[in-house]
Order: sequence, then C-alpha cells, then structure tokens
Amino acid sequence: QGQVMGMIRSLIFLLSFQLLHVAKGSLVRLNENGYEDLVVAINPQVPEDANIILNTMNMIKSASNYLFETTKHRFFFKSVKIIIPKTWKKNTNYSRLKTESYDKADVIIADYYMKQVDDPHTLQYKGCKEKGQYIHFTPNFLLNDHLVKVYGERDRVFVHEWAHFRWGVFDEYNSDVPFYVPRNSKKGSVEATSCPAGVTGTPVFTECNGDKCESRSCRYDGQLYEKGCSFIPDIQQNISCAVMSFQYIPSAVEFCDKNTHNIEAPNMQNKICNYQSTWEVIMESDDFRNSAVLNASAPPSETNFILLQTQDRAVALVLDVSGSMSVHDRIKHLYSAAEVFLLHIIEIGSWVGIVTFDSEASEKAPLQQITNDAARKKLVQYLPTFASGTTNICAGIRKGLELITDKMATTYGSEIVLLTDGEDMGLAACFPLVKQSGAKIHTIALGPQAAKELEEFSKLTGGLKLYAADGATPSKLVRTFSTITSQSGDISEHSIQLESKELAVQYSGWMNATVPVDKTVGNNTFFSITWNISQPFFFLRDPKGKEYGSLDFTIDDSIQTTARLTISGTAEVGDWQFCIKNIHTATQSVSVTATSRPASSSVPPVSLAAHVNRANTAFNPVVVYAEVSQGFLPVLGATVTATIEKDGAAAVILELLDNGAGADMIKNDGIYSRYFTSLQGTGRYSVKVNAQGINTTTRLGLKQNRAFYIPGYRENGKIYMNAPRPKFTDKEMEVKLGSFSRISTSSLVVNTGEDYAPVYPPCKVTDLHARIENKTIVLSWTAPGGDFDNGKADYYIIKSSANLLDLRNHFDRATSVNSSNLIPKEAGREESFKINPENFNTENDTVIYFAIRAVDDTNLISEVSNIAQATWFIPPKPSVPLDYDGNNDSVNSTVIVAIVVLCAAVVCTIVSSTLCVLQKQKGRLAIET
Repeated sequence: QGQVMGMIRSLIFLLSFQLLHVAKGSLVRLNENGYEDLVVAINPQVPEDANIILNTMNMIKSASNYLFETTKHRFFFKSVKIIIPKTWKKNTNYSRLKTESYDKADVIIADYYMKQVDDPHTLQYKGCKEKGQYIHFTPNFLLNDHLVKVYGERDRVFVHEWAHFRWGVFDEYNSDVPFYVPRNSKKGSVEATSCPAGVTGTPVFTECNGDKCESRSCRYDGQLYEKGCSFIPDIQQNISCAVMSFQYIPSAVEFCDKNTHNIEAPNMQNKICNYQSTWEVIMESDDFRNSAVLNASAPPSETNFILLQTQDRAVALVLDVSGSMSVHDRIKHLYSAAEVFLLHIIEIGSWVGIVTFDSEASEKAPLQQITNDAARKKLVQYLPTFASGTTNICAGIRKGLELITDKMATTYGSEIVLLTDGEDMGLAACFPLVKQSGAKIHTIALGPQAAKELEEFSKLTGGLKLYAADGATPSKLVRTFSTITSQSGDISEHSIQLESKELAVQYSGWMNATVPVDKTVGNNTFFSITWNISQPFFFLRDPKGKEYGSLDFTIDDSIQTTARLTISGTAEVGDWQFCIKNIHTATQSVSVTATSRPASSSVPPVSLAAHVNRANTAFNPVVVYAEVSQGFLPVLGATVTATIEKDGAAAVILELLDNGAGADMIKNDGIYSRYFTSLQGTGRYSVKVNAQGINTTTRLGLKQNRAFYIPGYRENGKIYMNAPRPKFTDKEMEVKLGSFSRISTSSLVVNTGEDYAPVYPPCKVTDLHARIENKTIVLSWTAPGGDFDNGKADYYIIKSSANLLDLRNHFDRATSVNSSNLIPKEAGREESFKINPENFNTENDTVIYFAIRAVDDTNLISEVSNIAQATWFIPPKPSVPLDYDGNNDSVNSTVIVAIVVLCAAVVCTIVSSTLCVLQKQKGRLAIET
C-alpha cells in the first residue's frame, strides 16, 4: 500500500510541472476543423526568390485538400503566415510581425549545411503522440520540379510531414530495413516494410559508376535480400491507407487504421507507438476530440495567406530595482549580466532602451540603435546600481511598451526582457495589455522568491521563460541573459556561448579552464573572469602561446569584480587556456565566461539548443534534451552534460546520451537526452547544458527520420529508376572544425504543496534485438536504470510468445525465459543474453517474439519493452525469379534508369522515350518473389 501511495504522490507531483524556455511553441490552433495561424519562415540566408513564396502557397493549398481527404473530411488548412526575412526587399504587401518568429515557426525553409541534401524532414524527439519541433524544407525542394520524381508531389509530402509534426506519428517505411520475413510467410516469402502489408512490387539492386547506373535482381541470402536492395512498388495499387509509407502512390488517400495496420513491419511507428496504427494515434489527439466530420466533399474555404516581414530588433530592458534586489549582490549581478548583454550579446543594428521599476517605473534610456561599440558603451552607463522600494511589475511593463512606441510608433514585433526577484499581487492587471501589444516578453526570475505568475507573460506572448539562481558571482545570470539572442533565424549574427564555469577556489589554489575556439566561430570573441572578494592572479594563453595578463583586461569601474578581454579580428583556432590563482587569504568563488560569433556567414556554426520536456508516459518524468547540430545536420559523438541547479540545493549533473535508449528516442540523431529523476521539491530549476567535441570522435550525421526517397516504380511491367540517393563518405561527414564547446540554458518550475522526492521505476527498454548466432538465440539491449535511465535495475523478467500482440497485451501470461543468472548493469551499458533453443518447439520458419521488463529494488516495474523477433530456421530460397518486365525468363534484364541530378535544374534522361511521370492511376500493391 505504501508503494502505491508513493506512486500516486509521485504522479501528482510530476503533473504540477511548468516547463520553462521550451524554445519551440507553435501558434497553430484548430478552429472549426481548420488549422489557423500556421507559421512558415524563410531563413535569412536563402537568396530572394518570389517562386519560393508562390510554390509554398500552392503546396499548402493543395495539401489542404489532401489533408481533408486523408482525415475523412475532418481537417484542412485555414490560414497561414509566411515570414519573409529582412534580407529580402521590402514590400508594401508585407505586414509587420507581432509575436511570430523564425525560431518558433512550424515550417522552416532553409538549406542544409551540405547543399546536395534536399530531404524534407520533421524534427521530433519527444515520443509517440507528442508534437514535433518543426517541419523543414529546402528552397531547392520547393523550386526544383524534378525532385517530385524522388519525393512525390509536394502536397502529399507536406501532409506526411504534418502528421509527424502535429500528431506525433512516425514513418511506416524503413530505408535501412526495407524488407522483413512475415510470421505467416509461405515458402520463405519476403514483405516490403510498409503499412499496409501486401504491397506489390519487386526488389532491385542498383549499381552506379559515375552517372551511369545499372540495376539487377537482388541476391537472396536465404532469409532476406542483400544489403542495398530497394523495393520498387507498382504504381497501380488497390491499397488506400499508405500516407505514412507510400504517400506518393496515387491511391494512397488514408492512414492505416486498426484493421489495416501492419504490426509486423520493422518501422518506427511500431517501435515508438507500441504497434498502434497511425489513425489510432490521430484519433487520440486533442484535434480529433475537438472536431467532428464535416458534411462536405471539399474544405469549406481555401487557405488564406498573410505575408509578414522581419524588422529590426527592438528590445526594452525592464529591470527590477526594488529593495530585495540589494540582497545576495543581485543588483551588482544584474549590472554585470546586463552589461554583457549590451556589449556582447545584442546584435548590431538592434534598438535597445532601459526601464527600471520599484513601486513606480522610470525610463533610464530611450530606445536607441546599436550601430557601433560606442553606442553599446553609452547604454551601459544607464544600467542601475542601487535598489530600494517595493515591486510593481505592471508599471515596468507599461513604461517599456511606451518607450518602444515612442520610437517605433507600434509595439508589434518588439521584445521586453523582464527581470524581477520579487512578488507582486497585481500582475494579472496587465495581462490584457500584454496580450494586445504584439510584443514578446522574455521573463527572468532571479532567486527563489520571484512572482509565481511571472511566466504567464511569456506564455501569453511566446517569449522565453528563464530562471537564474542566486550565486556568489554573476555567471548564472550572465548565462541567462546570453540566451536572449535574436529569433530571426540569422545565426551568423548570434553570440554563441563557449564557456560558463564557476568554482570555489581555496587560498593559493588554482582554477584552470580550457576554452576551445573552433573554425566555425572566432569573431567578436570575448573572455571574462569574475570574482566575489578580491582580484586573483590570472592570465590567458592563446593556442600559439601568446599570454594576456591582467593588464590586458579591462576591469569595470562601477563594479570592480570583473575583468574582460575582447580579441580583435578573428580569434586563433585551438585551445585557449585560462590560469587563475586565488591569492586572497580565504576561499572565494571565481567564474570564467567566453562568447564568440560565427567566423563566416557562409559556414553555419555548431549550435546547441537545450530543451526540457515532461514525457507523455507513465509518471510523466522530466526529460532534458540537447540538440547539437551544424546547418540542420546532427553532430554525433559529442560529450554532453546537463547541470541542474535549484536555490538551496546541491547541483545535479547528468550525462546526456544519443544512444536510442532510455529517454533518447532515436540513436545518432544529434539529440542527446536523459531523464531527470533527482527532483528536490518545489521551486524553479535552472538547466545548464554543455556540449563538447574533439576531432577524433565527432562527426556529422544525416537526419534519421527524413522523407522517403523514391528509388523507382513499376508501371505496366516496366521499371523506372531514379538515381540513388546521394551518399557521403566518412571523410565528408567529419566535422572539420577542431575541438568545440557550447553552452545553452533552459529552466523548469515545480509547483505543488508538498516537498518530497518522487519514486520512479526503471525506464522502458526500447532497443531489444534478437538474432540467431551459432544455433543460439542472442538477445541484446541497453540497460535501463533503477530510476528510469539512472542507476541500475535489480533484475529482469524476459518472456517469449509465438504471438506479438499477446506478448504486448498479456506479458504476464507469456512463457517465461529463465534469466535468474542475469545481473543488470549500470544504465546505458550494453546487455546480452543467450537462450538455448531447446526450450522452444522450433521447426522450419519458426518465429519467436521476445520482450523484457526491468524491476528495481522497490519492486517497481518498467513498461513492456519493444518486441524483438527471432526467425529460427532460415526459409528456403524463393522459387519464382524476380520479375522486372512482366516475364520470368529475363531476371537480369536492364532496368530503365532516370538519373536525377539533384543539385541541378535538369534531369539527364537515359532512355527518354520510355520515361514517364507518375500518373494518378489507382491500383493494387504484394512483393513478387
């Protein structure tokens, strides 16, 4: 009974989370079956081309009709906003932004770092039924009509990606495992990985030498086709429910439902959504529950488009100077952090003003443009250094909006950075004003007593929700201010945090810090050292051995606890070494900070984005995510750690992993994840994430969930092949930038009436795999922890069954596998377990399914794992030869190949008279063998 009560209390506790600085916040809403305020944003680096706008509009217009059909007359796209970058020419038809921004767009149009890549994709890493972060298309995908051959019609691709983004469903194809052996196979038949089962087509292997490609029949290893073999579907099919597998087939106008779902297919939908069909997942969404079928054959209205253009950034700093800001050196720390923001973070060309407030508000500096370093230094002079009085947050907000209006004549598209450490019972009075202002409010809660309702301002306007704990030095607040960069998408302007480190250093003790400057950064590089009692001895050594002593640094006249150094030009690539000795007679805190900007506008820097989310699973655990990328490509092999702090509690350090286990959904996607299980009661928590990489271990990857690349199709017995998807060598995927380091900040808050530590079970095993090795079944998986993916479990329960759904739905009734000698390893370690087949009734083509659960030392048990399949005896080779052209007497006949040159606007035709465009004919899809 005590365990049950503990679990209930844990659940109540976890349901009380608010998540701060969740960088993505879609503005899309469903209104009378129509999606409104969908935001599409064009990256500032994209060259101006009106056809990008036109083709995007046409794509979404057509997608609205296709979405209406695929959702059985339920959903359509009602209104869309397209954000034009300020790098494009101004146009009177473009309206001004309000709270919309590139960073929060639902659809992003931008190039990958590798220009040959045009794969549409949706960034989603929170699990089944969870909304994605954004949909990504390249300009070339929208402009180059020849890419329709390899991805399908744009409107169909859009609906496929929308299902990922909006409803949290996953692909039902698998480019890495395009075939599988079904349980009820006859004569060793092989199926294409798809939904539904029974898609007709043929397996083909294509070999290319330069631009010349030849295709042949796939070799059969006795169980599956050789690696590199592709499935070529018939274009004429009778199937209709293939939106998440073969949406380019003309007859595909439905999602797979409970009756048509293929539970055996080795795809992401089955793995992540626990073998539920895509339509079942969609039916459980809020959208479905809040809508009804429309009695109409087409959407009731066409999609309406509004064009918006990004303007110069306008920011009002609205800063609390009430009496409580005088404790814990808060006013000094505010000065130091705001100074860094003005001197090094806010982008050139931006407009900034300063307002302070206690019981009343005061304008300290009117809105003025930052055109050079002198303008930055001028603004610093107006920062507050004295605190007294009570707190009136609404007065500060009103004055900030007035300050912006005085210069800009509107508050649309502007920003307020609101910092406070105190409570204010009258906050709600200005919620309506804030909502109508069209301004975005970023909130910074300083210390443990900041108003509990503060984050509501950010929630109403889509601003950042940030928190900084009190500290001996201003480093935590500096980190927080450094997060507030432009949301225009122009990362070439961004200030990037390289290091933020604080230590308590004993008398005569040394603090050493290595700050790697990689090839993608180096402009406007800035180092600072801060102490809380007296100036230590220190020097900074660059990669070539040049030393900068204290005389080379600038020490602030107003608050003499910080020394700063700005490197002129572009900083040397390599390791910069900070050496600091505390010469004070007592222990003191010392912090080091380093920021830089991209070295070139043409080479995107390695970037780090930290997110905190509550998982949509049992116990609703908190998950810390870190996305490490370069130009939309994942960076693999990085070492990523999260430091989680709360006022009055010891810091918790987590190593985040990209291993496809525990909290991490997909291996090698550049998303590093971990459950946070060490909650320490109510209050706000700050999350600092540090990502580091070195030359020998770090490399770029490709998106794991990218759109299906159509290898070809068969029509009337003839096969038409596209050129194979571009491949990259290991050398091309190396991150050629030297060692790197990045810092990102996020936050979360827990509101509840009780203070206790929640109790968690082991996490679900998600990567269970079975294989046959020397007539033995070998199971392998990543060890879960005792508390989700932390610590280690007490023991495992392994079960087997001849029926997949029985094993999923009735695990306890399934046949037990003796694993009493198996001792669980620490979370994240690889587990392996051998099973003697004598325990099973095996015969030719026997398929056995396995699943596992982990149990901790308090007898809390994990969810049932993914289900692994072992096919015991190798099936015989298919007796029917592969059929390319409708006859069985020419297995190796030449296949017509269309060489698609992806980076050009033309297609090289090999046999032009036989090429044809995909025709919208209906027909039937089962793999021939």
